[in-house]
Amino acid sequence: MSGVLNWFKGWRPQQSPVNHQEKLRACLGALLGILISGLVSAWLLGVESLPFLIAPLGASAVLLYAVPASPLAQPWSIMGGNMVSALVGVLCLHWIASIPVAAAIAVALSIGLMFALRCLHPPGGAVALTAVLSGSLALEHSTYFLALVAINSGLLLLVALLYNNATKRRYPHQARAEAHLHKTHDISPGHRVGFTTADLDAVLKEYNQVLDVARDDLENLFLQTEMQAYKRRFGAITCGDIMSRDVVSVEYGTLLEEAWPLLLNHHIKALPVVDRAQRVIGIVTRFDFLKHANLDAYPGLEEKLRKFVRRTFRVETDHPEVVGQIMTSKVLTTSTDTHIVQLVPLLSEHGIHHVPVLDHERRLVGIVTQTDLIAALYRGRLEETGNQTAG
Repeated sequence: MSGVLNWFKGWRPQQSPVNHQEKLRACLGALLGILISGLVSAWLLGVESLPFLIAPLGASAVLLYAVPASPLAQPWSIMGGNMVSALVGVLCLHWIASIPVAAAIAVALSIGLMFALRCLHPPGGAVALTAVLSGSLALEHSTYFLALVAINSGLLLLVALLYNNATKRRYPHQARAEAHLHKTHDISPGHRVGFTTADLDAVLKEYNQVLDVARDDLENLFLQTEMQAYKRRFGAITCGDIMSRDVVSVEYGTLLEEAWPLLLNHHIKALPVVDRAQRVIGIVTRFDFLKHANLDAYPGLEEKLRKFVRRTFRVETDHPEVVGQIMTSKVLTTSTDTHIVQLVPLLSEHGIHHVPVLDHERRLVGIVTQTDLIAALYRGRLEETGNQTAG
């Protein structure tokens, strides 16, 4: 008896991870989508004796508003899936006398065509079935039925485009290009110790089932899971814990001949550029100096640098004289409460060595280097190993 009860318990669905706000957002979206589609369809078609809404539209609304990131809910899926299925249903009704046989063939053909055209949309099967079961309506008014499906689907899609983006849900959900996903060059440092795109492709191929989640979303979820696991293993170590608070910074108008010795004397590779409120407006690195000094050859390197940083004392000159003229304005920054694990992709993927750390008022309070991060991860690993040994 207990075995039977446990078997039935296995049918119990898992608790939805979304909050009540997201559930309400989906419900309101479906309400607006069906209401607007119905009102406008009735006005456009203007035929009181014929329906102005199809029942499968309710299923489409669930996808478009409750799971807008799903591959089954994208614009090509709803328009292509519903229209192809409607056409198949009408043709099966015309060519096959037996309604049960026509219904079965219509649904099966619709699925096959949706697979072939990459527009798999579950309500499409219901559209094909609706066409067959409509009988005389689809036979005598096949053009009307196809127009009805097109208008209903198009209006529901239009409302979804506006509503989802207005409620901060990116729609349509555009996946990364396949060519981008299968680069042949060396993989990034952040992926050398974790799973790669090829690993995910291999697993999905072996799984061999349709997933109701975009491939790039699935990859991102796995990456976030890895990050969460690292946070749990290394504890609550933040940038504020490991950053250097004795930050050497400059302002926009700091002379180059003053900034260059700061880099050399403090043995650092970058200087944050701040305004009077200590907010970061840029960063200047040794590379910026070398790049603007036109050092295309090694001979005379030292003399070229001296010449570059030296002031000209002329009123008008194209020669850069202050930090603001050579700094990089787009600066990657982090905050004091950012977990150090989140710095790994920031430093490795972008190839940077220094990250300015800001407080809650966006003011510069420190800087984190690759060395700081490596030391913190090493200490965290030692502590983890020590705890395991003690246990």
